[in-house]
Amino acid sequence: MSEKISALEAVRSAALWGAGVSWLAPVMSTLMAATLVFPTDRTQWLDRLYCWGQVRLTGSSWRAVVHPEVRPDVPYLFVQNHVNLLDHVTMYNATPHFKQGIELASHFDIPFYGWMMRRRGTIPVHPGDRRQIELLRRFREEVARGHSILAFPEGTRTRTGRVGKFRRGLFYLAQEMSLPIVPVTVLGMYEVMRTGSWVMRPGTVTVHCDAPVITAGVLRESVPELAERVRRVISDRVDAYYG
Repeated sequence: MSEKISALEAVRSAALWGAGVSWLAPVMSTLMAATLVFPTDRTQWLDRLYCWGQVRLTGSSWRAVVHPEVRPDVPYLFVQNHVNLLDHVTMYNATPHFKQGIELASHFDIPFYGWMMRRRGTIPVHPGDRRQIELLRRFREEVARGHSILAFPEGTRTRTGRVGKFRRGLFYLAQEMSLPIVPVTVLGMYEVMRTGSWVMRPGTVTVHCDAPVITAGVLRESVPELAERVRRVISDRVDAYYG
């Protein structure tokens, strides 16, 4: 069934997409040029500028609510609900941490985008690799630099606004490293831009970063329970939002 939109929504969406692309092109080009000279964590102010502008150019208001136990000097695994193409930019400025992303290895073959991910140090994920030895090594390297990791354990973007099942691989890595996990819930962005639709509907977007979930001392056999605990924090916020 095709989506029904008004003429006003169509014109407004076209204008917002145009503004977003016009912002993306020069800022990302500048950012890529800067990574040729400086380490990526030295160009984070450009990352933050890009994220700030990209969210604002959806026509939406934005705010972050961060639990006081989330410390700026501690690396975390930030685990976020997977809403749309703007997930990374939506949450990035919620905390001061440098956040390294993870992506399917096949995405590194995408022209321009793949090159940018390599320059930034994005961590590739190879589906079917159950050992995850290389992934663990890369996680350790980033954390040793004081960096955090940003991940989306649902694996695919929501089609309903609700939170899907979590894949557990990331949680085994966090348990292995005793890396605390921050549940991140983005509310309102699903209504702004839904997966499968080109229509933008400006609204209010709120990013919640809840209290870190400690993994130190968690046994490997308890990781499924750990993953469900983190998922419940996020899904409860989403369900309350829609309820």
